[in-house]
Amino acid sequence: MDKYDAVVIGAGNGGLVAAIRLLQGGAKVLVVEKHNLPGGFATSFRRGRFEFEASLHELNDFGPADNGGDVRALFDSLGVTDKIEWTPIPEAYRVIARKEKLDVTMPFGVKAFIDKMEKEVPGSRLSTERFFQLADDTRAAQKYTNERNGVVESSVMVKEYGNYVRTGSYSVNEVLDSIRMPKKAQDILRAYWCYLGAHCDDLSFSHYASMVIRYISRGAMMPKMRSHEISLALCERIRELGGEIWFNTEAVKIETGADGGVEGVILDDGRRIVTRHVVANCSPLVVYGRMMDGVPEKIVRATNARKLAGRGFTMFLGLNKSADELGIENHNYFLYDTMDSAAQYEIMKKIDTNEVQATVCLNRAYPECSPPGTSMMYFTTLYMSDDWGNVKPEDYAKTKEKVANKMIDRFERDTGAKIRDSIEEISVATPMTYARYCGHPEGGIYGYESQYWDGLNPRLQMMAHDHMTRGLRFAGGFAMRLSGYSSAYFSGDISGRQTVGDIKKEG
Repeated sequence: MDKYDAVVIGAGNGGLVAAIRLLQGGAKVLVVEKHNLPGGFATSFRRGRFEFEASLHELNDFGPADNGGDVRALFDSLGVTDKIEWTPIPEAYRVIARKEKLDVTMPFGVKAFIDKMEKEVPGSRLSTERFFQLADDTRAAQKYTNERNGVVESSVMVKEYGNYVRTGSYSVNEVLDSIRMPKKAQDILRAYWCYLGAHCDDLSFSHYASMVIRYISRGAMMPKMRSHEISLALCERIRELGGEIWFNTEAVKIETGADGGVEGVILDDGRRIVTRHVVANCSPLVVYGRMMDGVPEKIVRATNARKLAGRGFTMFLGLNKSADELGIENHNYFLYDTMDSAAQYEIMKKIDTNEVQATVCLNRAYPECSPPGTSMMYFTTLYMSDDWGNVKPEDYAKTKEKVANKMIDRFERDTGAKIRDSIEEISVATPMTYARYCGHPEGGIYGYESQYWDGLNPRLQMMAHDHMTRGLRFAGGFAMRLSGYSSAYFSGDISGRQTVGDIKKEG
């Protein structure tokens, strides 16, 4: 029998970070991954002469060495920063909305962002400054909560992080209205909402504000060799610390003992791994629904009560002309029908009505990412219901092609760039692709949706008590930090450190 202090199931972002934290804490660790490559969504793939990024648009809160953010500090402590070659993203975003006739490109840097907002919306400076003040207070409070593993002193929260306490139970729209931000300024500021997969009537202000300030204050970065470079660096670090990673190895069962806690892991070849601690970098629906027997009713109810977030659709284009030749001006585009996020959310529930896209041209950040005279683009949208589950098998290919064509037409119409005649390679991932590749229910790429009762603040505050099965913790998009690259890394950091504490308590 093989025996380990902890087994990490899944070599995605959260699982890899959790493994490093466990190893740094002195644990003997095994990572098992059913794929032949690490990273989950954090990977790349080739089509012809192009190497496409699978999912990462840009990594926030990393920053340059002289203005590093929390992600850079985390990577420094993990020992992986210098294993990756980074390139900065040139601007924050360009947002185009049809109904409001909005077309604005916003810069990185808080001062530059506020100045540009004032130029676009005269009289908005004071409210935008107030937003960033609240956002910075929120970030500080969340850092304190993380460091305390969710066990915080209420008196400290009130005294030191009062603005976080005041805004914590309100939505994005409620707080922006309360600080009297003009509507057009709100529209511009809310452009990032689709990155969190919940509309701004439901989305916690604290969650959104902490994301925006991390992007704007320190800019964003991208690994030159795509997100797979991060995954490989994390794997290298795991092996340096003495950890083991078994690829092409699927964990099919988590064994539990008389107390209902973890006792071992069964692999797809029948091998049994003895362990009392598992960090699952996968969906609780998969863990409780497929991998465990005798799951208590309270866990079943708690898991089924949660709402799945956006289902992913991504189109990858390799173009035989440069970005300049094609008229692609920006790195990051948001193309909306309306800046009313609640109305837009409803439109995104159906295949026939959804034309929203977040589109990236990596060549604008890293011109050498594709062969000379070429460029690459990634088009992503979310479906806020399981409408792809209604597509008949015989209609799947033509439905996929229809959505891809709509994306190309919209980008050309909204931006003026002409790309269709220059397509050399095309690849399309639907919710079915994501369900098959990562085992995510309904092809969701955002974990559980960030709602009032299940948003960032409740999850952070409950993470010290959200240990329903002895020896089992979660990392990744379904965990306490919600979806996104930086969030997944921090969830792995938290779950790894918590598990080290569990092991030490057991002696």
